[in-house]
Amino acid sequence: MASYETLLLERRGRVAVVTINRPDKMNALNIQTRAEGAAALDELREDAEARVVVITGAGPKSFVAGADISEFAGRTAVSQREVMLGRSLFTAVDSFPKPIIAMVNGYCFGGGCELAMACDLRVASETAVFGQPEINLGIIPGGGGTQRLTRLVGETKAMELILTGDRIDAQTAFQLGLVNMVVPAADLEAKTMELANRIAEKSPVALRMAKESVKTAARANLDEGLRREIDLFAICFSSEDKDEGVRAFLEKRKPEFKGR
Repeated sequence: MASYETLLLERRGRVAVVTINRPDKMNALNIQTRAEGAAALDELREDAEARVVVITGAGPKSFVAGADISEFAGRTAVSQREVMLGRSLFTAVDSFPKPIIAMVNGYCFGGGCELAMACDLRVASETAVFGQPEINLGIIPGGGGTQRLTRLVGETKAMELILTGDRIDAQTAFQLGLVNMVVPAADLEAKTMELANRIAEKSPVALRMAKESVKTAARANLDEGLRREIDLFAICFSSEDKDEGVRAFLEKRKPEFKGR
């Protein structure tokens, strides 16, 4: 795997782990980090052995504490828009064909919360804290926060969190549906890897189809979503994994999926 300056990339069997590695900056996302994150996903997209990706932050304090605010100084509306119209890490995560799990180990604010929300699943330490505090800087979320938070927790609560900039703890995030599970800090890595490995045992073909179908549900009307689901279901029938899955079921054994 390639080496990067602001993140660590490793593969643990069928699970790849991407660690945002700027602990002295609370893993804040700067231009370089976002670019390297997108490049790492490009690499993992082509890695057939990596079936699931876990994203986390270095150190015990912070997942990602937000954007690197020092980069905002002096930017005009035009220059900021140009930066944001470039390739987006959030979009790269959201459009990644393999399952991505955010392992949230601490502060998860602003761009960090947006990064976690762009992932498919979120496992949080009981010490994690979430928020979209951009309003306190005189700006708004710009990495998908207003859109993904609303889809995850509903308009009423999203409006409250974005307009106040309030922080919420992990249990509150779980109750709102922002995270999938909350675990003790000491168990975070083990529980996340257990989930990732369980998913990695499934058919890579079916995982891609399932992910696309679920995402379509949030972005299309019901009729369009149902049509897309039928198409994706049918595509599964062209795969060797489908044949293996059916054979294994009939033979009462565990399937060995190859991703073909």
